[in-house]
Amino acid sequence: MRNDPAGPAHGEYGDDQVRRARIAVATVFAVHGAVTGSFATRVPWIQDHAGVSAGQLGLALAFPAIGASLTMPLAGRISHTFGARAALRGLLALWTLALILPSLAPNLVTLCAVLFVYGASAGMSDVAMNALGVEVENRLDRSIMSGLHGMWSVGTLTGSAAGTVAAHLGTDARLHHLLAALVLTALGLIACRGVLDLRGEPDEVPPPRFTLPPRSALIIGAVGFCAVFAEGASLDWSAVYLRDVLGGSAGVAAASTTAFALMMAVARIAGDRIVDRFGAVRTVRTSGVLATAGGLLVVFSPVPAAALCGFGLLGLGVAVVVPLAFAAAGRSGPNPSQAIAGVATITYTSGLIAPSAIGALAETTSLVVSFGVVNVLAFGLVVGAGVLRAGDRRVTGSAAGSGARPVGPAPKH
Repeated sequence: MRNDPAGPAHGEYGDDQVRRARIAVATVFAVHGAVTGSFATRVPWIQDHAGVSAGQLGLALAFPAIGASLTMPLAGRISHTFGARAALRGLLALWTLALILPSLAPNLVTLCAVLFVYGASAGMSDVAMNALGVEVENRLDRSIMSGLHGMWSVGTLTGSAAGTVAAHLGTDARLHHLLAALVLTALGLIACRGVLDLRGEPDEVPPPRFTLPPRSALIIGAVGFCAVFAEGASLDWSAVYLRDVLGGSAGVAAASTTAFALMMAVARIAGDRIVDRFGAVRTVRTSGVLATAGGLLVVFSPVPAAALCGFGLLGLGVAVVVPLAFAAAGRSGPNPSQAIAGVATITYTSGLIAPSAIGALAETTSLVVSFGVVNVLAFGLVVGAGVLRAGDRRVTGSAAGSGARPVGPAPKH
């Protein structure tokens, strides 16, 4: 892959341009997260407007992950055809504008259809922005992926805060999402002007439209699967666990979700310095120890306060795993786009099945047993950390360089 021929001499970007590209892609991550936060806060309104039951809503909410998983492999082909900058610009705009659709759905069928489109645009733009993030990281020769995902968390919190205010004021979600989509689309288009513009070589074979993930992505994705499963289970079930298992009040139960999300955001923002100092493998191994300790505290805690601390440790432990999995995938072979898409598909699938799997297991056994399974997967981070060696800058930094090597077909998440 080469830079835009209209760019700097010799087809390379200068240090200042790469730093500006980092700011631009960080902004893209925040915009992407803000869409998610804006949607999540208005789900009750959307449910009432579509007239669907809780069970039907659960079915509909599976369609974003289905749409994302099926279409993410397309992102590499789109980037190869149009160039990384134009592809990200189009895919991100598709995602921000897709925010308008769910609140317009009048029934279950249309809600499922629009959520499929919503998820597809989310997944493809997610792949494109992560691939550009990996490329910027390569050129800077230091870790930035954790911080980029931290910006996604900041965007999610910002979108959620705005959505909470809109819901409190009784604002129609159609108006709220229309205004949010227009603002976020404008911000996204401005940010995309500063990202790296990478294009395939004229004789480069374009990536396939659909393909199975390479073996390297499957192995790296397994580590991401463990982290995202623990994340999904904790976010969706922590409040229920504190209320039903430990008898916590509604306020304490809600605080568990906040503690988990807050620790994730803090750890991601601070994670790059830790990764640069200790390397990806040691960071994930230590993260797995923290997550396992948190899981044990949840399972064996006799009081809500201790379990609350346990969920905080779980959030701290899983926070940096997915960013490092994407970074490792981007350096694991000759086709980073395909590898990143493969890891993204696996992690999206994990996020899809985790909440329902925890619920099904709790129904047949108990929530304590369910979080025992989460604890086993958290320990899987300790065991499997070594597969992220491809993304360990302390091992591969000199090979990654700062843009000196080609990175294959156009970027993906």
